[in-house]
Amino acid sequence: MVVLIIIMHIGCFYIGSTMSLYTGADKPYRRLRIGITIGLNHAQETLWNNGIKQNAVFLAEALRNCPNVMSVVLVNTTNVPISKSLPWDLTRWPTQSLIETKDQLDILIELGGQIDPEQTAYLKNRGVHLISYCCGFEYVHMMESVLFRRGMWGSNLFINQRYDDIWMVPQVANISQSYFEVFRRHSARVVPFVWSPVFITQKAAALPAEGLWQAPDAQRGWRLSIMEPNIDVVKFCLYPILIAELMYRARPEMVATVQVCNSTALAKECSDFIALMNQLDIVKDNKAVFTGRHETPTFLANHTDAIISHQWENPLNYFYLETCWQGYPLIHNAELVPNLGYYYPKNDVQAGMQQLYRAMTEHAANAHHYITRQRQHIARFLPDNSQLIADYTALIDEVKARPIR
Repeated sequence: MVVLIIIMHIGCFYIGSTMSLYTGADKPYRRLRIGITIGLNHAQETLWNNGIKQNAVFLAEALRNCPNVMSVVLVNTTNVPISKSLPWDLTRWPTQSLIETKDQLDILIELGGQIDPEQTAYLKNRGVHLISYCCGFEYVHMMESVLFRRGMWGSNLFINQRYDDIWMVPQVANISQSYFEVFRRHSARVVPFVWSPVFITQKAAALPAEGLWQAPDAQRGWRLSIMEPNIDVVKFCLYPILIAELMYRARPEMVATVQVCNSTALAKECSDFIALMNQLDIVKDNKAVFTGRHETPTFLANHTDAIISHQWENPLNYFYLETCWQGYPLIHNAELVPNLGYYYPKNDVQAGMQQLYRAMTEHAANAHHYITRQRQHIARFLPDNSQLIADYTALIDEVKARPIR
């Protein structure tokens, strides 16, 4: 007799028999129970301090749409308790500790929290496949840690070498793929990038005009903003500042202010940064403001008219998609998404200035068509995109067919 278990987590789990089969593979198998790791630091951790937790949620959204997946749960690998104070819907995205879920998984995707050798052995003995999901610039982080003595691991380094597959988002492959493969002793492959507007639209719902771009006051001029994190070399504020400087030199009457976020410590403590900034007209004329950290949707809605960005080996990230989804002009050099925003190539700040001028003179007249086009371009990254679902379904099939390492 087959016992039916009805689970009422809407949209999170399939309703039906625990023995239901997925027949799309060469060899039919039971639909799979998948866990995705996160590493909570405290019980009310914000979703906006980095993209890792959002990445886990978005991946869960995509995988639950795959026909060979029965359930998806976020798995916390730290000792922080799971409570209703977490900033996501625990009904929509079930979250459990590793202890709670370790006997209820077929695949564990290690994304935002690492498991140790003993936990790895336990899961492997149960027949669980283990996937390393790489969405960070680990080679850059390691390089900076070594060169600048940041002590990323100390004596506690553990590199798991029992992964059944390594999945990389496209933007990290160029610089980190070999680093992943040699140390993890397994080949790595690029998988689809996943993003959803669910969090930014939730946050923006209470903001003026639902956080969407509004034309600036012509008498005031444009508020230009730079929101690079300034914590490593891949996203640094200097070239965007130079683009703003060129714009101000060419058309000073069009620039109201240049806001450089995440830069307070640099502007107060870094003599080299201070010396460079003091060469610029935007600083001499008191147009530049150096501020701290801000939540993206709130800052966009209340403080800016255009975003200037620059990346080095980071040609796709959530911030670009959040900005463009809300209709803001994004001046950027991210070659993986040249059809988003106002693209300039490589490190060409003159071209960046021309794109900024184009945005400042044309965006208001084209704002409606701009946001429509942006959302059409972004659709390929959404968790319900049919091609993205098909790709992840095939990836899971391949992993399932492999023997446990």
